[in-house]
Amino acid sequence: MRRDEARVTKCGSPMTIAAGTPLREFAAGFAQDRVAVTALAVLGLILLAAVFAPLISPQDPYSLGELDILDSKLPPGSKSAAGMTYWLGTDEQGRDLLSAIFYGLRISLGVGAISTLVALAIGTAVGLAAAHAGGWLDALIMRLVDLQLSFPAILIALVLLAVLGQGVDKIVIALITVQWAYYARTVRGSALAEKRREYVDAARCMAFGTARIVFRHILPNVLPTLIVVATVQIAHAIALEATLSFLGLGMPITSPSLGLLIANGFVYLLSGKYWISFFPGAALLVVIVAMNLTGDRLRDVLNPRLASHYGA
Repeated sequence: MRRDEARVTKCGSPMTIAAGTPLREFAAGFAQDRVAVTALAVLGLILLAAVFAPLISPQDPYSLGELDILDSKLPPGSKSAAGMTYWLGTDEQGRDLLSAIFYGLRISLGVGAISTLVALAIGTAVGLAAAHAGGWLDALIMRLVDLQLSFPAILIALVLLAVLGQGVDKIVIALITVQWAYYARTVRGSALAEKRREYVDAARCMAFGTARIVFRHILPNVLPTLIVVATVQIAHAIALEATLSFLGLGMPITSPSLGLLIANGFVYLLSGKYWISFFPGAALLVVIVAMNLTGDRLRDVLNPRLASHYGA
């Protein structure tokens, strides 16, 4: 028997369990769900398409010199006068929809990732402070969190954008404001549970400082839950940004995301030109579904107790 294997008995029958590193165990656990692996692969391809959009796009959809108004609203598979094939058709401005989707993915994914990371940092700091301080500070912070979570996220974002105006930075601020409370509540609950663990009592007995206990002992044990929540919240942020852009309050016309691309073709749906909205909408749906499936599997692997709570 190799050193990395151990023999155990379950229900009277021997089993062989590979004892590897935590990363290998995580990868093996994640790979058991083929749907999640497929979702992760699709998500990886989407990220590559977004990052390398200028290199793989048949056209720069926002370069006026490459657009021809005579090619507007062409159906999928049409060819331009120059011989270029529009595999997904064109919109009302003559933009190649495939190229526009690649560029729109960059903006949607970038806005969702940046807003989620900043909100994660803010929410983590606030949640750790509330859990560690306790008392009136904990009660005050949690009441503020409860107050924000009592309002729909889209309502808060709409009010903020109505005050701040349009722009990439404005939508990022709105998404951060909407999201931080989720992380604060999650971190506070997990940190309170970790504070009652024996290893925290042992660290206090060894006269470790507060910062060391919080950041080197409690925070690492809270991270698995945070990773799961962040994965799902990125999908929520992308969907919310698309909704706001569809309503005309999100991205400006010079930086169109998938939501704005859908809005541009909405008026043509009843005239039979479905592709202008359909393909950006399908791309948005694939992104959100892939992220949610990946997040669900991460929850099952990183936090089995939470998975059993939800009946997974």
